[in-house]
Amino acid sequence: MTSGTELIPAPLAVEGPYRCGFVVDDDTTLWAGPGTATTERWLRATLGAAYGLRLPPGAAHAPGSLRLLVDDSLAPEAYQLRVAGHLGIEIRGGDPAGVFWGAQTLRQLLGPDAFRRAPVRPGISFGVPVQTIEDSPRFRWRGLLLDVARHFMPKEGVLRYLDLMAAHKLNVLHFHLTDDQGWRIEIEKYPRLTEIGSWRSRTKFGHRASPLWDERPHGGFYTQDDIREIVAYAAERHITVVPEIDVPGHSQAAIAAYPELGNTDVIDTTALSVWDTWGINPNVLAPTDNTLRFYEGVFEEILELFPSRFVHIGGDECPRDQWRRSPTAQARIQELGLADEDELQAWFVGHFDKWLSARGRRLIGWDEILEGGLAEGATVSSWRGYAGGIAAARAGHDVVMCPEQQVYLDHRQDGGPDEPVPIGYVRTLEDVYRFEPVPPELTPEEAARVLGTQANVWTEVTEDQARVDYQAFPRLAAFAEVAWSRLPAPAERDFADFERRMDAHYARLDALGVAYRPPTGPRPWQRRPGVPGRPIDGPPPNR
Repeated sequence: MTSGTELIPAPLAVEGPYRCGFVVDDDTTLWAGPGTATTERWLRATLGAAYGLRLPPGAAHAPGSLRLLVDDSLAPEAYQLRVAGHLGIEIRGGDPAGVFWGAQTLRQLLGPDAFRRAPVRPGISFGVPVQTIEDSPRFRWRGLLLDVARHFMPKEGVLRYLDLMAAHKLNVLHFHLTDDQGWRIEIEKYPRLTEIGSWRSRTKFGHRASPLWDERPHGGFYTQDDIREIVAYAAERHITVVPEIDVPGHSQAAIAAYPELGNTDVIDTTALSVWDTWGINPNVLAPTDNTLRFYEGVFEEILELFPSRFVHIGGDECPRDQWRRSPTAQARIQELGLADEDELQAWFVGHFDKWLSARGRRLIGWDEILEGGLAEGATVSSWRGYAGGIAAARAGHDVVMCPEQQVYLDHRQDGGPDEPVPIGYVRTLEDVYRFEPVPPELTPEEAARVLGTQANVWTEVTEDQARVDYQAFPRLAAFAEVAWSRLPAPAERDFADFERRMDAHYARLDALGVAYRPPTGPRPWQRRPGVPGRPIDGPPPNR
């Protein structure tokens, strides 16, 4: 049993807790009003399994019941949770998502056993102190980027991360599906994308400066039915899956599968294979009609699989050297009356902005899409610090703030030699907790363009689920509070209180099986022998 003072992310307001409470046991019934079916299913599947409870349907106002209802007087995603002693527990949400977030809070109130998949103390009842919690999110985009292109994460791992996101009230999975090192989604029109593009012969181990290689082939991909399952599983948890198909850079896996997509008048693209190392790759898509038609075919299938309003097209780290040397690219620049290769990329991005807009979707890309002029309807993921997001917001574009200096969770968590692979900027748990997504120099009107924020988990140096866990947690818990809660200015945030609440939250993460970084730092047995231990300052292997 816990109280509202130990919740993560911190709620807006808590009245109580008081000593008396409501006991959840075999007699507890569940009443679900219209619009709450997803939460009803989740509660029976999750709390029912954890405690061995039936949670049978009950009457709307019966004592001893758990009641769910939508109350449109509350804001979207807002909720109100009332624990009223023997009378029961009521969760009201401004919409179905709000009810679900209230249920996530209830799970925390029930203690760490509520995060297990089977009862560990059969026959024991669990109580919740009397209290009222009122809560609503600060941002509507509370995201996590999961890079499955560099190191493939099997479907079960993705579903697990959706559960972890839901437990922290995150609501956008940015699914990075393609890159130089792998193509991870089945496209029926172009089977070689997965037949060839989803496997590489070996993999650089650690940072790109490392001399070490994993000589085993690495690969995998999601079938279209896998994707449908992931999207449906996310929707049951009120999470939107935003797919990313990276163009025109980060595309060597696609070029290896279909060499005609590359700049064939500059290099022998038939000699290319799926890339086995990290960094910025010089091999980019050719700006031809053939390339446009090919990716239109890809996006047609993407739109059938992902109902997300936003579709991410990457647009970052696209070297222009091959275009400068390509007669075909230079002819296109002349034909379109463009000034240079920057404007050629802007034309490429603009084509897909119009194509997606015509189908009721919105293009989003990394902040490089600002170069050469930004397409009218485009949204910017600002990763190279705040500057791109500030420029986009001032130009009237929506922004998702994800600066690498603050919220790239593949970056090291300590400046010493104990990090498994010490790359990027040092960002501690406290650093993430003091991250502020909205730059102070924006006016209120410009700040309203900040849809929200996301943390990014790139996987060049996180080769399996345990390493992803280690890099993501506990920092993802701090990020979730930044994205959800209305925290004061960074310097005024009570990190000591957050650490106190994390003491309770670690027990929840333990119950969920999360291999988080220990709060006192990595232990000697967690160091990987043979991996370079010298801290590396500056940007990480890719972004």
